[in-house]
Amino acid sequence: MTSMITAKHIDKEQVAWLYFPEDEVLVSTKTMEKRSLEVQKAAILCNTENINMHIIFEDSEGLKRVETGIWTVTSKRIILNDGATIPINRIHEIKI
Repeated sequence: MTSMITAKHIDKEQVAWLYFPEDEVLVSTKTMEKRSLEVQKAAILCNTENINMHIIFEDSEGLKRVETGIWTVTSKRIILNDGATIPINRIHEIKI
């Protein structure tokens, strides 16, 4: 998985202004399945334990890292507490 050290930290308010290409950032089915479980688990933790997650994702400019809560998950996106969204296929990993 991707290291948090190599990802540029951004504020959660900046996510709404980012551009996300449509292609998948992960290369194997196994890592995509792992990410899917991480996304679901993170959404549950954010809503039941009121904690924030470190989300490492890739926009058009490169790796970014944001610390924020996840409000809900759709089939293609995570919706953050402030209403901004990140496409699931652009997420490398999610950590507490």
